[in-house]
Amino acid sequence: MKIRTGHRRHSRGVALPIVLLISSMLLVTAAAWLEAALVGARATGNLQNRVQAFHGADSALLRCARIALDSLPQPSNVTGPLGSEPDKWRLKASFEGASANALMPFTTWPQAAKPPQCLIEAWPASNRDGGGAFLITARGFGRRVVIEAWLQQQVEITESGAVARWRRVAAKPFQTSSP
Repeated sequence: MKIRTGHRRHSRGVALPIVLLISSMLLVTAAAWLEAALVGARATGNLQNRVQAFHGADSALLRCARIALDSLPQPSNVTGPLGSEPDKWRLKASFEGASANALMPFTTWPQAAKPPQCLIEAWPASNRDGGGAFLITARGFGRRVVIEAWLQQQVEITESGAVARWRRVAAKPFQTSSP
């Protein structure tokens, strides 16, 4: 019996470091999972903002294309080099400020910082049959104003009808100051 008692004396205090080691491993693992969950939640929120801005810009683009086709005169009297792209959409003053030419086709947009905007510009057509075109630039916003999506559509009007070409603007054409 003395042998067993002696063995217990040598193993005393070993349980506490083992329990502390296992507890610290569980704590580190839980902290890593929490950080991964937070990163995932931020990524999901950012994606939701970008999708919100994209849908706002896409809806504004569709509405403004209808406005351009229904209410604006035929752009056959456009002068300038044939096929040159209009550049007013690249100017900050076209979308912001007192002299802004951009339309707000919707008074509000759900869960967005601002309603989407669009700018309709006459664009000389690439054909020579006397037709013309419009360049429609739309921008939508996410929950914050700094999150924007830019879309464009060229609507070419010919004798046979209207042809639309869509493109996404990869970056903001002008820099805005952060609010």
